[in-house]
Amino acid sequence: MNRDVLPAPRAGTPTAAARPRARVACPADAEGIIALRAELTSSEPLDAEWTALCSRQLARRLAPGGDARAYVAETPDGSLVSCALGLIHPLLPAPAYPKGLAARVHAVATHPRYRHRGLARELLSALLDHLQADGATLFELRAAADAMPLYRELGFAADPASMRMTRLHRAGRRIEEPAGPVLLPVEEYASTVPKSTGSAFIFFTDRHDRPLQLRATYSQVHPWQFPGGTTDHGERPWQTAQRECHEETGLVVEGPPRLLASVFGLPGGEWPFSTTGCVFDGGRLTDEQIRSIVLDPDEHDAVRVLPLEEWEPLLPPQDFARLDAVMTARLTGTAAYFDSWGWGK
Repeated sequence: MNRDVLPAPRAGTPTAAARPRARVACPADAEGIIALRAELTSSEPLDAEWTALCSRQLARRLAPGGDARAYVAETPDGSLVSCALGLIHPLLPAPAYPKGLAARVHAVATHPRYRHRGLARELLSALLDHLQADGATLFELRAAADAMPLYRELGFAADPASMRMTRLHRAGRRIEEPAGPVLLPVEEYASTVPKSTGSAFIFFTDRHDRPLQLRATYSQVHPWQFPGGTTDHGERPWQTAQRECHEETGLVVEGPPRLLASVFGLPGGEWPFSTTGCVFDGGRLTDEQIRSIVLDPDEHDAVRVLPLEEWEPLLPPQDFARLDAVMTARLTGTAAYFDSWGWGK
């Protein structure tokens, strides 16, 4: 957005009822924030090329995983009239900033017709709280003389040792946009990505290829299940399958591991994470091995071996579809990919 077309509020004197609404900024606000910054706080105006470049980069940096945080105030017609923008940057960890994160308040700007109404204070306070919640403990800004009282009230102090220098490489040359995403510290980036729980199971049949399952005491939605469970910290899937199988049945499965199926489910019901499971082949059990199974009464109360078709009326559709896919993988030797599992269904 060019500085000559900065969104102007409607004519008239603002009233209390028309007070702009403050909210967290999103990538779509980048152009409006850059326009406010260029018009009201920059030492010299940006031309159209620089404005477009800054807007595109800020939009990326406001997206999940980016290093920018901002709050804006908008009028009922959607015009941005105030903003507070901060950028997070890494430091070496120290007692004062244990996560090694600092934040620079890059711009605080309010349209002249909406000044002296507490917008700058409201947005900047919200921004500082957000930055602190994200791990930043050192905050920096460059204060204009008329804004210094506000910054002092919020806790900022002047630093007489502050010094600045600008060194341009190939003066006059346009800065190219970075080809890739803006990188965040690992800990902060990790907090933005989807979370998933791992699980692993052992699939047994008897000597006649009839599937074996255990009846769960804790789930009416999924009453019959393979021996197995959730991966513990530090475990690999095969280790999980061996441990859980022994805990739930007393059987020891030596391996080597043979993967029958990968099972994936999206978050749903009361479970907030996606699930990724591995189903391994436990082979064919003898009648004596089946009779030797010892159940954990807190988890299962019955063992049953049935032909595949007789399992269908006992299982929810997705559970039978999973069982059918695993059985097909056993018979064909081709691992199955099953992505319709869900604990909440």
